[in-house]
Order: sequence, then C-alpha cells, then structure tokens
Amino acid sequence: MIRLARVGARKQPYYRVVVIDKERARNGRAVEIVGTYNPRTNPASVDLKRDRIDYWVSKGAQLSDRLDVLLKKAPAAVPAA
Repeated sequence: MIRLARVGARKQPYYRVVVIDKERARNGRAVEIVGTYNPRTNPASVDLKRDRIDYWVSKGAQLSDRLDVLLKKAPAAVPAA
C-alpha cells in the first residue's frame, strides 16, 4: 500500500509518502519512501517520485484515499530539458 506516514512535532504535521505493507503500523518500517507532503505551507507542498509510484502501482500497490486526492491535485512533473 502507498500511504502517508506522519513525522514532525506535535501540532506541526509533516508527512512522508511511503510504500508499506498494509498490516504494518502507520509509522512502521517502510519498503520505500516515494515523496513528502507538507500541509502547513500555503499552498501545501507535495513532492512525489511519480516514476516510483507508477512502478509500485504496476506491482499491485494500492493508494490510500488521501494520497489518491493528492496525486490528482499535484501537477505532473515536468521533465527537465
């Protein structure tokens, strides 16, 4: 599963986008970190490794509901020229 893992201090949320077994704890050992999400900036900053997310989805990983919304809102990465 690909979902958010909370890091950061109390009342200062910051999230990592992680690939993790569905049964593991929210902040358990992840297979791979594929991005970050900071809701405290205006607008919220989302940094994703789209190629790695697409790879894991092709292998059968499911996106969490919140991450699905973030992927649709975040602009697609523009390849460097």
